[in-house]
Amino acid sequence: MTTPIPATRFADPAPAEHLERAADALAAHGFTVEILDDVAAARARVEDLIPEGASVFTGASETLRLSGIEADINTSGRYDAVRPRVLAMDRGTEQDEIRRLTSTPDVIMGSVHAVTETGSLVIASGSGSQLPGYAGGAARAIWIVGAQKVVPDLPTALRRVEEHCLPLESARTQVVHGWPSAVNRLLVLNAEARPGRGTVLLLREAIGF
Repeated sequence: MTTPIPATRFADPAPAEHLERAADALAAHGFTVEILDDVAAARARVEDLIPEGASVFTGASETLRLSGIEADINTSGRYDAVRPRVLAMDRGTEQDEIRRLTSTPDVIMGSVHAVTETGSLVIASGSGSQLPGYAGGAARAIWIVGAQKVVPDLPTALRRVEEHCLPLESARTQVVHGWPSAVNRLLVLNAEARPGRGTVLLLREAIGF
């Protein structure tokens, strides 16, 4: 049964017991989960988790941008940052190489649009560029997730995508690119088959969409 949640509530951080419930369910499904207090703790933990020199692709994410983690990865010089490389490549003549670089890095980083208390991660995308790496192409995946993204179940997660995330992302892309966003692709991760591959850093505070 779907638990009714007003759309305005999708911006509120979930209570501690809901975070614990989601973390336990994700762990039971093979994900590595850590509950952290705030963005500062997440930034420090990411530095611990990713070895220097690893190839790292940051998926488009307001959570990564607002937290400073995107800059930590792409401008610090500690890593082989994939995003700056592909942004400098020619979309017409180097598309195959772009696809390979973004799909199979050592580490892919980003966020999700919802995490359920039943142990699933939900990621929506317009282009789908980050989804191959998330789904299994990258050797490791790390998601930084604000507390407001925790929802009871999958139907509520899909509501959150359509009613909360999409309008905010469309407003952003309209300003940045001149066109609205769309949920063209949707990835639901119900379990992680490879122990240690997928890590969820679940924050007690809200950040991102």
